[in-house]
Amino acid sequence: MSLLAPSPADAQRRVGLRRMRALALALLVLAAIVYAVTLRHETGWLGYVKAGAEAAMIGALADWFAVTALFRHPLGIPVPHTAIIPKRKNEIGRNLQDFVTENFLTEEIARERLTAARVGERLGLWLGEAQHRQRVMAEVVRATRAGLGRMSDDDVREVIEKFVLPRLATEPISPIAGSLLEGVVAEKTHHGLVDLGLEQLHDWLRENPGTFQAVIGERAPWWSPPWVDDKVIGWSYQQVLTWLHDIQVTPNHPARLALDDLLARLAHDLQTDEDVMQRAESLKARLLSHPQVPETAVGLWNSFKAALEAAMDDSQSYLHVRGEELLEHLGQHLVEDEEWRSRLEGHLGEAVSFFVNTYGSELAEVISVTVEKWDGREASERIELQVGRDLQFIRINGTIVGALAGIVIHALSSIAR
Repeated sequence: MSLLAPSPADAQRRVGLRRMRALALALLVLAAIVYAVTLRHETGWLGYVKAGAEAAMIGALADWFAVTALFRHPLGIPVPHTAIIPKRKNEIGRNLQDFVTENFLTEEIARERLTAARVGERLGLWLGEAQHRQRVMAEVVRATRAGLGRMSDDDVREVIEKFVLPRLATEPISPIAGSLLEGVVAEKTHHGLVDLGLEQLHDWLRENPGTFQAVIGERAPWWSPPWVDDKVIGWSYQQVLTWLHDIQVTPNHPARLALDDLLARLAHDLQTDEDVMQRAESLKARLLSHPQVPETAVGLWNSFKAALEAAMDDSQSYLHVRGEELLEHLGQHLVEDEEWRSRLEGHLGEAVSFFVNTYGSELAEVISVTVEKWDGREASERIELQVGRDLQFIRINGTIVGALAGIVIHALSSIAR
């Protein structure tokens, strides 16, 4: 099987090569005919014609030999230093590899070309058009969908069981949890969650008084009269609703302050108290060792996957709308903010430099490795097909220049006589 893929333009190149070969050969034949006709004329203007034709034949034959010797043995005769490409293709490939490595795959040239390309500005202008942003989103969706399709439940379960859970089991969780909780309490981030919980609990109790009454009624003494139980439970129900409402509307409510103090002490103990830290680690170990954890994680993954796929299918979903907004914002930044654009291009330059310095030689090695796999004769034919038409101009020019040189030499000889 050939390692050199044919090109659709090869037929046209082949026709052009034959035409130029025929033209070069025609000039050689014409020079030979003129020389034969003027063979007996040494003086006069025919002498100049004869000298020009003779030199034209010499130039044409010499250049034919030079061009042919690149690709094959002239007339099939194994003359030394002919058929250069088939014989030395491996060396040529290595030399080309060195040339590319030294003159193209260098950090200086890569950074210079990256700067001249103005990648940041051009990318910003490109993202400024809606159809381009939609194209980017379509490609992101396509790649994400392909990635999700290749991840089965078994793959997710294996990752969780063999990598995530063992890693979590060996990693101390107390200092991390304590530090995180400390930051949450210091910045009062949890207040929003507390407000949400209070609101939901208050609304639920208000809408389900019967459930509250049933739960509390089960704990009423057996000897207590029912009408007393109803009064006590009704009063308790109203007190709980009032208490929850007061906590909701009072930022400095004692219950809120007590919760903040409890969380602050827990955050401190998780980082300093050995007993608390040990209990937290034991709780983590029991939780991670529970057989339901991997199944729950897979279920969460499937829920996330289903939600993501539904969002990707809907072009009006938040995913698409927000994605295009972010891309538009990115494009505006790249066009209008020179400092931000320069920073981005600087990061790109660092990435390109790392790639060139680390993998440049290996990338260029593809040239020599590929050339070594080529068949010598086939490679010669393919290269000749690519550049042979232009090389025929050497034969044509050799014929013409040879004729002119012959005429000049004949003229000088006539003057010298």
